[in-house]
Amino acid sequence: MAVYTEVSEDEARTLLRELHLGELTNLKPCSDGIENTNYFASTQRDGQPHHYVLTLFERLTLAQLPFYLQLMQHLALHGIAVPRPYADDSGSLVLQVQGKPAAVVDRLPGRSELHPTATHCTQVGAMLARMHLAGRDFALKQPHLRGLSWWNDTAPVVLPYLSASQHDLLQTELAHQNQIAATCAALPRGPIHADLFRDNVMFDTVDGKPVLSGFFDFYFAGVEAWLFDLAVCVNDWCIDPDQATHQSDLARHFITAYNAVRPLSDDERALLPDLLRAAALRFWISRLWDFYLPRPASVLKARDPLHCEHLLRLRATHPMTFDQLAGNTVTA
Repeated sequence: MAVYTEVSEDEARTLLRELHLGELTNLKPCSDGIENTNYFASTQRDGQPHHYVLTLFERLTLAQLPFYLQLMQHLALHGIAVPRPYADDSGSLVLQVQGKPAAVVDRLPGRSELHPTATHCTQVGAMLARMHLAGRDFALKQPHLRGLSWWNDTAPVVLPYLSASQHDLLQTELAHQNQIAATCAALPRGPIHADLFRDNVMFDTVDGKPVLSGFFDFYFAGVEAWLFDLAVCVNDWCIDPDQATHQSDLARHFITAYNAVRPLSDDERALLPDLLRAAALRFWISRLWDFYLPRPASVLKARDPLHCEHLLRLRATHPMTFDQLAGNTVTA
């Protein structure tokens, strides 16, 4: 999250009143992430505090937003822990602030866990599989906007900033993903989160133990192979963030928990190493783009693309099969 458009307390107060969400007591800009303008907003209603996230969309259009917001609403109705979006008196989930499309959703309790344990990975893996199954009957369709076509369009923009070694890596990996695209298109698919990193998941503490309180920031979601969503998660939740090295115990718990809810097909198991490369490539390209061609923002944390480059090299030079990742390999 970031702040590209500054919102005054008076503007936020008026909007929250119109949504019947109470009287504004606090408004705080968010610095995490890089796509949209986000504020934490707190109110008092019926003598109780309530907490929300106000988002102004800086790139997404009015035509695209119903998919994201209605998907969140759909998942919530199917028992998936996601922020609830609030509609105005006309029933629209897409609002307007300063002439830009906006939304107000519940703020999930707890905090993100940036150093997950096997317990965290087990809960996220199982919930991710349940989320995929819950989205099967979601009526709206929208492609994953940061998928292969975006990689092909964006790579030429960032190539001039790269070293010879980086240039070769990007071109080689992009060619590989284009080569297997038709095979990937036949995999089981539906709505995916597409950006379920550690900082987009919240955990609360219940009786001294971590309990998943929800997934948020669905604004990269789209219809794509479910396996790609799993690969994005394994590349973040099961990788050491400092060394970009694989953490086998975390991967085993994550994949086993996911597979217990939605068993992977033989084709998915075979293509998992390639999708792990794809997920690393996607985020390397986007971080290169944001790093070298940043947009102005009053609050912004740029992310170094080097981690994703190291991760892509790891996935390309040391591919791991489903059985290896799930801890099923039998040695003689």
